[in-house]
Amino acid sequence: MENNIEVEGLARKFKNGPLAVAGIDLHVDPGEIYGFLGPNGAGKSTTVHMLTTLLPPTGGGARVAGHDIVSEGPAVRAAIGAALQEAALDPHLTARDHMRLQTALHGLPREERIARGDALIDRVGLSDAADRKVSGYSGGMKRRLDLALALVHGPRVLFLDEPTTGLDPQSRAALWDEVARLAGQEGVTVFLTTQYLEEADQLADRVGIIDDGRIVAEGTPASLKSEIGRPSLEVTPNQPDECGQVLGVLERFGERVPSAPDSVAVRLDVGAEALTDIVRGLDAEGLRIADIDLHAPSLDDVFLEKTGRHLEGAGEGGGGEMPTGEQPLEGATA
Repeated sequence: MENNIEVEGLARKFKNGPLAVAGIDLHVDPGEIYGFLGPNGAGKSTTVHMLTTLLPPTGGGARVAGHDIVSEGPAVRAAIGAALQEAALDPHLTARDHMRLQTALHGLPREERIARGDALIDRVGLSDAADRKVSGYSGGMKRRLDLALALVHGPRVLFLDEPTTGLDPQSRAALWDEVARLAGQEGVTVFLTTQYLEEADQLADRVGIIDDGRIVAEGTPASLKSEIGRPSLEVTPNQPDECGQVLGVLERFGERVPSAPDSVAVRLDVGAEALTDIVRGLDAEGLRIADIDLHAPSLDDVFLEKTGRHLEGAGEGGGGEMPTGEQPLEGATA
């Protein structure tokens, strides 16, 4: 059975609102972890809502696990699992209660339900808390339970929408391990949206960077970083009004790129060996430096190169991507 994702010209325009997804094309191979990277409001969650049949597209189309997301919605939902940003958990139920309900809803044979639920609870490390009400769970425990619920019916394609937002490092690492295991050992195709560069770099086989509803870069993390190639140098002078003078020195060694406020940065024409000459040049101009940062290309550099801004903080203050009054279709669940 198919477990790939094929997207052609997929678009979503909200009524009296923005073009949230502007005709994107992408494909995800069977068993691949595809990282969908971008700031809040870029179109990540709207794309996931369409691919999981929670929201109809207004243009283009897609096939998930071999089924059309518009005309074959029930077949799509039978083939996928989804753990979205807001975990749909009842605070008055225990993890075991949730598993009994979920296995029954998916029509698992009665004799298999308890064993399946217990196995998944153990897999995500919640056995000791299986009979505690979810209201007493930490954020990380809720995320892990939500992932286990998404796996009840053995989905071929798994959608994870910013699954580690707000988690502590230990919980995040545990979830990463489980996602990698699902793809590597069970061949599950994973579509992962994230704002975390490290998450995409470590987990994803390929990455798509979306900004303002458009995919601006796509490839393996290594290939995207190799496009940038050269290291960059960012310098913060003691006196902000000296940025122009600092830039004059730096531009002898590379081309200017966007930087943090009160700093200037260049993409170096050569490697780190230029650093000594740069420091001498700054000293010769009598410029005192508060901070100097030399770093190798990263996914953030790729995002910066493609969009003109850093990923971190780009979506601050942004909420969801749906304007007020626009919500996923009622009754459509994965």
